[in-house]
Amino acid sequence: MTDNRNTILAVILSGLVLIAWQYFYNVPQMEKQRAQQQTQAELQKTTPQPSASATPGAAPQQPGNAAQPATPGANQQAQPVVAREAAIAASPRVKIDTPRIAGSIALKGGRIDDIALVQFRETVDPKSPPIILYSPSGTAEPYYAEFGWVAATGVTAKMPDAQTVWQQDGSGSLTPTTPVVLKWENGDGLTFRRTIAVDDHYLFTIKDEVSNVGNAPVTLYPFALISRHGAPQVSGYYILHEGLIGYLGDQGLQEYAYKKIDESKKVDFKVTNGWLGITDKYWASALLPDTNAQLQARFSSNPSGNVHTYQTDYLLDPVTVAIGGTATANARLFAGAKEAGVVGVFPFAGLGGYNKELGLNHFDLLIDWGWFYFITKPMFLGLDFFYRFFGNFGISILLVTVIVKLLFFPLANKSYASMAKMKSVQPQLQALKERYPDDKVKQQQEMMEIYRKEKINPVAGCLPVLIQIPVFFSLYKVLFVTIEMRHAPFYGWIKDLSAPDPTNLFNLFGLIPFDPTTIPVFGHYLALGIWPIIMGITMWFQMKLNPTPPDPTQQIIFNWMPLIFTFMLAGFPAGLVIYWAWNNLLSVIQQSYIMRRNGVKVELFDNLKATFAKKAT
Repeated sequence: MTDNRNTILAVILSGLVLIAWQYFYNVPQMEKQRAQQQTQAELQKTTPQPSASATPGAAPQQPGNAAQPATPGANQQAQPVVAREAAIAASPRVKIDTPRIAGSIALKGGRIDDIALVQFRETVDPKSPPIILYSPSGTAEPYYAEFGWVAATGVTAKMPDAQTVWQQDGSGSLTPTTPVVLKWENGDGLTFRRTIAVDDHYLFTIKDEVSNVGNAPVTLYPFALISRHGAPQVSGYYILHEGLIGYLGDQGLQEYAYKKIDESKKVDFKVTNGWLGITDKYWASALLPDTNAQLQARFSSNPSGNVHTYQTDYLLDPVTVAIGGTATANARLFAGAKEAGVVGVFPFAGLGGYNKELGLNHFDLLIDWGWFYFITKPMFLGLDFFYRFFGNFGISILLVTVIVKLLFFPLANKSYASMAKMKSVQPQLQALKERYPDDKVKQQQEMMEIYRKEKINPVAGCLPVLIQIPVFFSLYKVLFVTIEMRHAPFYGWIKDLSAPDPTNLFNLFGLIPFDPTTIPVFGHYLALGIWPIIMGITMWFQMKLNPTPPDPTQQIIFNWMPLIFTFMLAGFPAGLVIYWAWNNLLSVIQQSYIMRRNGVKVELFDNLKATFAKKAT
């Protein structure tokens, strides 16, 4: 039958996409990540990591501009790896104390190199360690931001570098209400003064001043950089960018994964109104210069033994500090979680954030909304809207699903109505087969004539499935990339909507102290929680709503499809499985209502009864 054939085709195609994604991409990626983690752990035990020490004057010049120096960080020296606590204790520091950030600024080098995000934990356990964003040079994973001045070619004045020990004016911690001031004199008439402020989120504001009481004017270039030593463990998914990122004026969004920048070595940009940094799945670090500043920006990857140093940096136009004069350079640093309301996803609904407040150039793209952002962003906006009322993203998913159903109700109504009419003409179609048993062409001609007279669309059965696919993927993207969904609980055993259902049928939902997924070779297939089972049951109900197809092959497909989807979606985020189960239930209710309104018998319970009756027989 044409209607069944089209419906089955649409279901199979969507199912094949999801199956291919899960088993031919997700599973290999998970195995790859496990191998990388083991390799990285071994390397960290045996391989010395590069330090950040570099003399600005010794850095190689940028090609094509002999008079302009490069920013620091190009020359790295290896040194033994020490524990993070030991590296922090090795330098005098100024404490950072804000509602969202804990850490310190190293007086040696004047770097911001110690940041922990206290509102986010490594696991759903609130007592687990906070997320570590920045770590000092010499640790296993150095990651920091640095600001200052680079001397122009020919200038011999001593400049502050990674070994310079700054002095703090006064005392006290860096808080949202109390900035700190650092000071250093080079002994030749130049005095460097740095004022660092922080807000109650993740924005640092840096003001660098240099005064000259020497015997000659000095030409300097202001610089800022973010440096990360060694590639971190990434999610490894094509739909998510992790690595170097920036929105660089007219050149637009620039994204370089770690492997890509390793191949390119260095990429230079000359732009106005740009920002650049390094992004992880949920966290990011970005330089936010003044929007009217002309930047000599750069992405680079510098090898040092088995480890690469990844750096985003920029130089501003040179300034000449006259005798008795003072020069000033301003910089801003974002170092924290990619919260939609903080980054600035929408200029309304309280989600304008830094993008609106600072007049930045598409800073909202720090969150990877993907190519289908026009669906993904409204999906997140709807979820966030209901979350503000109910305080639970699981409830938000249920309500947004209802709204999507209502929005597409006219289209689905026509689809289900057409399907109902097709069921009503099944006796006529069966009669055609009996009348022309050996003439398939004649059967098709007469069938299309019946469809024309009854005003039936033979492809109507595909529409409900086709509508669900973009909604499914947009919700998957939101659950996967937004930090708001990370560790967001539902009710009962679901503590994290962005993670798979933690229960498992194969250990009797925790009654047996055993993890079936650890079994070699096929263990990852043995993850089947309660919500995937609920989803499979609702899908089975939806399949049983339709009459049993006469073709044996079609019967097999209909019978096995719910079971296949149950195992396939078991490894997906719990929020997505909850959506699918809820959508199935709403579809059953909607289709039953439309069938009754069109005078077609709802055969759900009859089909269920017949199924169990056959088993009993």
